[in-house]
Amino acid sequence: MLVRRGLRSGLFTFVAVHSTARGPALGGCRMWAYDDARAAMRDAMRLSRAMTFKAAVADLTLGGGKGVIMIPVGRRLSSERRHAALLDFADTVEALDGHYITAEDVGTSSRDMRVIAERTRHVVGLARGQGGSGDPSPFTALGVEIAIRACCERVFGQASLRDRSIGVIGLGHVGSRVAKLCARAGAKLVVADVDQTKRGLADELGARWLTPERALEASLDVLVPCALGAILDDETVPRLQCQVIAGAANNQLADDAVADLLAARGVLWAPDFVVNAGGLINVAEELHGYDAASVRRRVRGIADTLRTIFHDADAIGATPLTAAMELARRRLAAAQAKAV
Repeated sequence: MLVRRGLRSGLFTFVAVHSTARGPALGGCRMWAYDDARAAMRDAMRLSRAMTFKAAVADLTLGGGKGVIMIPVGRRLSSERRHAALLDFADTVEALDGHYITAEDVGTSSRDMRVIAERTRHVVGLARGQGGSGDPSPFTALGVEIAIRACCERVFGQASLRDRSIGVIGLGHVGSRVAKLCARAGAKLVVADVDQTKRGLADELGARWLTPERALEASLDVLVPCALGAILDDETVPRLQCQVIAGAANNQLADDAVADLLAARGVLWAPDFVVNAGGLINVAEELHGYDAASVRRRVRGIADTLRTIFHDADAIGATPLTAAMELARRRLAAAQAKAV
């Protein structure tokens, strides 16, 4: 963990590197408000661990890391101070000499990556005009659709989404795209967001609009969480009326034990770090010469990864979460053994 206070902005920047066993640690830069520096540090460490497992399960030659720019609670940054904070974060990245590669995350964009690239070359997810791959959300959304289909195949015997009742919670860059893909595939769609201005998308897609709380408890074939995490816990799981959960939101489980609660309820939960790997697969491709067709092929491979995880879970009598973690651990152990 490298923690620095920016000389330009006065804001704290954090980079957590969890593992470089399979390659340099790649993980986005999150610009977020935290109550104190300890909370920001814990978040960076937790998210960097998740990135290690995401990269390993996706079979990428990358490790896991995460960057955080801690902004003041309840205060909006001026454009000048935001620009200064991005440059400060870039200096933190550069200090790690390639062991960590950054990208966009919550609170940052490809335009912000362009600013960071002024001070370090260890950045991906730049706009296409700057030689990057641009917005990764289309590939994240594609991966979510592929995962939903794999789960439907597992639970309902066929991958088609036609006439499946699907509820998408969170209509940001990824969630709105997932909703459109599901609508195009003929799903009976429910959508939800805390932002009432997103209601227009429901009308556009012919979807039913609900609050996120009601959508979580709606009678659905598939629930698709695409907002912030920790949506599944001891209180919400008993109220679920869906058979499948597969979405883009990170850290959907309040803790790992919730995976057992879901299994006991007969709900198939596709591990979020498998489902949402499309964006990571996309930016990772920039490191080897970007090819969109190659990215699509690899993102479509999420279906095969899930089939392997579900098979392994059955074979060892475990949850998909345990099977996915074991797959990641095997790949990490193999990389470490090869390095010795």
